[in-house]
Amino acid sequence: MSKQSAAGEARHRLSDQAEAIIAAPVERGISGAVVVGVAQVVEAVLLAVLGYGIYEYYVEPGQPTFYVPVILASCLLANVLFNAARTHRIAAYRTVFNQIGRMLIGWTLVMTLLTVGIFFFKAGDLFSRVWLISWYVGGAALLIAFRLGLRALVQHWTAAGRLRRRTVIVGGGKDAEVLIEQIRASASNDILLLGLFDDRIDDRSPDVVAGYAKLGKVADLIEFARRTPVDLVLVSMPLSAEKRVLDMLTQLWVLPVDIRLSAHMSKLKFTNKAYSYVGDIAVFDMADRPISDWNLVFKWVFDKVVALTALILLSPVMIATAIAIKLESKGPVFFMQTRHGFNNELIKIYKFRSMRIETLDHDAVKQVTKGDPRVTRVGRFIRKTSIDELPQLFNVFRGELSVVGPRPHALQAKADNLLYYEAVEGYFARHRVKPGMTGWAQINGWRGETDTIDKIMQRVNHDLYYIEHWSILFDIYILFMTPIRLFSTENAY
Repeated sequence: MSKQSAAGEARHRLSDQAEAIIAAPVERGISGAVVVGVAQVVEAVLLAVLGYGIYEYYVEPGQPTFYVPVILASCLLANVLFNAARTHRIAAYRTVFNQIGRMLIGWTLVMTLLTVGIFFFKAGDLFSRVWLISWYVGGAALLIAFRLGLRALVQHWTAAGRLRRRTVIVGGGKDAEVLIEQIRASASNDILLLGLFDDRIDDRSPDVVAGYAKLGKVADLIEFARRTPVDLVLVSMPLSAEKRVLDMLTQLWVLPVDIRLSAHMSKLKFTNKAYSYVGDIAVFDMADRPISDWNLVFKWVFDKVVALTALILLSPVMIATAIAIKLESKGPVFFMQTRHGFNNELIKIYKFRSMRIETLDHDAVKQVTKGDPRVTRVGRFIRKTSIDELPQLFNVFRGELSVVGPRPHALQAKADNLLYYEAVEGYFARHRVKPGMTGWAQINGWRGETDTIDKIMQRVNHDLYYIEHWSILFDIYILFMTPIRLFSTENAY
């Protein structure tokens, strides 16, 4: 499903260059952090299996009590040393002699420490020297083969652009040109530069900088990033330009992207801990995507496991609800409604129908109130108990919703006759993560009717708190509290 701009926002036409980038096919990217994590696990498992395999084949059986913990401890130490030597980085995986040399030094140090430990504790009679030497030599050969295979895979992904982050530069002129040259020199394998956005329209900001087109103003970047994937925004502005930087952040903080301020324009020198790096380019972290890399994997697994378990356990309730709806009134069992999803993408969510077919309100122009005659008797019960939301488990399986997250709102929903995004500044920032079936606002009593600006502001504030403090444990807590708080909300009709 293509991404679309938010309903009600003034949608202006982007530049021809921006439209061309949006229309081009996008190769699905791979998280470098996930690649590094998987590589570490696979490497440690291979070393452990080799060590135990040699033990099983050569050593007299009956001594696993000594060998197994030593193998596991050695593999853990090897991983620590490999990380300390900075061999578990995407940039390192692309090298040959650099990563293999450092890795072999680390593996030799592990075996040396193991040998010294065996001698120090006078455990020579418990461990086979043939096993120790075989594991060292075999482990070195295995590590070399694994790293060469990993390098080939990383190079293939790099060539296909799957490890490069889709990046735009905010800023222009000579300063942006210097940044682009730095990207070409040291970060071209990590960054796929799409173009530039700059509010200035004068000689200081030409339409083309170092071969890259200016795609529009900073405000245009919001719509651009909603219609095509953008992973990283590099800001080419001096620290002294506080107002320009603040204006830029005020506009872009609603997007689910990483925002970095390039340090190449700063005359101040900070300690290395103050910087992070994109390739070899020093940057200051200004904003982070709320859920990314391994956290994204953990949340995906959490969503699928919880949704599958809920469908199995709650299937009798869902079947009984479907039967009750059909018995009471004519019409379909399910009701679909268009709402805003991640990054303002338009999605259709499923619900059990709670209104009479002739009074269905697909756009939620009029909110349901207490004693609303449009709602059936079954509908009142399933809305009060949130049973009407259970079909959204299928949205979770489709990847459109999470189990926990900010609740998606209908496009035309209003508070005090104002659309939600008109009533609350920064409203769309809640779409930096996938919407959820339940959320922090709901377990704190902010569910149901939102007829006043205060109510929608409370929801949004709770949603933003959830985004800023997200963790899997936070999700588990909200999920656990949802059925407990289910009946404590007075304005759910």
